Amino acid sequence: MSINVRSVLRLAPAVAMIAACGIVAPQASAVEQPVPGVKISAKASKETVAFAKASPKVAASGGLACGPGYVLNSAVPLPKGTDPKMRLATLFNYTKGGNDSGCSIYDNNTGKAQNMYLQVCASMKGACQEDKGRFNEYAGPVRTNDPVCATVTAYMTVSGGVRIADYKSEYAYLCN
Repeated sequence: MSINVRSVLRLAPAVAMIAACGIVAPQASAVEQPVPGVKISAKASKETVAFAKASPKVAASGGLACGPGYVLNSAVPLPKGTDPKMRLATLFNYTKGGNDSGCSIYDNNTGKAQNMYLQVCASMKGACQEDKGRFNEYAGPVRTNDPVCATVTAYMTVSGGVRIADYKSEYAYLCN
């Protein structure tokens, strides 16, 4: 089936009308989707949105590991302050239903198996979940049903226990 210019020209007024309605009609959503395939929390930082735009497949795959309904809340290239292209690991934090649950993935970006540790602690109840071991791709998912102000600890070590990527958050998820 081919599309010719005449067919496109006949559809142009209808497409323009639909587009105009979309621009004029108010759009209210708790989730923004500026990156195809990646649902991003409206509360995500500019850095997280920029990271998702630069690495959409990586950001989307973490959400898939967490399960349906999770949206990207934060992406932290590690070591902290590293250019995202030079990162050794990336910590992804996702939320579901606003503050209903949280899920973290610690992505290994080195291309080979590394010793990794990921822990999420609910601040209100103090309950912690962790995943540790030698991973080719990622540690986690690690979840909490009490993500408000929950903390996340993540690190990667090489031989001798030297940490090459280390992160401890004060609050990894929504805290308001």
